[in-house]
Amino acid sequence: PIVEELCGFELSSTQVSRVASLLDEELKKFRERPLGHIVYLYLDADYQKVRHDGQVRSLAVLKAIGVNEQGYREVIGISCSLSEAEVHWRSFLESLLQRGLKGVKLITSDDHSGLRAALKAVLPSVPWQRCLFHLAQNAQAYVPSQPMRAEIAQAVRDIYQALDRGEAERQMKETVKKYEKSAPRFCEWLEENSIEGMTFYSYPRSHWKKIRTVNVVERLNEEVKRRTRVARLFPNEASCERLVTAVVLEIHEEWISGKKYLTWE
Repeated sequence: PIVEELCGFELSSTQVSRVASLLDEELKKFRERPLGHIVYLYLDADYQKVRHDGQVRSLAVLKAIGVNEQGYREVIGISCSLSEAEVHWRSFLESLLQRGLKGVKLITSDDHSGLRAALKAVLPSVPWQRCLFHLAQNAQAYVPSQPMRAEIAQAVRDIYQALDRGEAERQMKETVKKYEKSAPRFCEWLEENSIEGMTFYSYPRSHWKKIRTVNVVERLNEEVKRRTRVARLFPNEASCERLVTAVVLEIHEEWISGKKYLTWE
């Protein structure tokens, strides 16, 4: 009825199926297109609800965004799977390489389950930057009391506002010294994890703000959530992959024809 009202004619189930098939072909071409030089690579994941074997399951949707040699953002990979996290991440990263991904100088991501092991197996020589926004969030789990949360969150942010890596390391040690008695678990966590957030210091200062978090993926995730919220529960993996890819393709085309994300010095 909706199609008939919009188009002035009715489509049969066979015609609808053919249109969906043609759409799937185009979306598959986008997901599997050849890649080239990507300087900065951002990896992220979110989850959608799907029906599988009579149960409601969480479907992992992996996304890879790259900044190319011309300074433009592009969506270089999308993958939906119910498989175990490390296996999914590893096959996803391998597929990017098989499609011609090369030249990556930095990978930025959160510490997603299975991702670190997959990176070590597939891209062991590429430096990794742990997303600072999520790192500050993770610190909250080690704060001993609610009143200290805002103070410690600010202390973590202050470390990465330093003008160079040496100053950041000194700031980290001062923070540990300040909280070693009042928040010992936090201090232990900070000493073990803070170094993972300092990789960005080795890159051009003008790029720091954009390479130390996965904020570049946030608009993508927000738009995908806005468009998939209507569905709530997908009937299968293919229907989820179809809608997510269509939304992502639209944003990808805006990015590569819009303003440059970064300029090279």
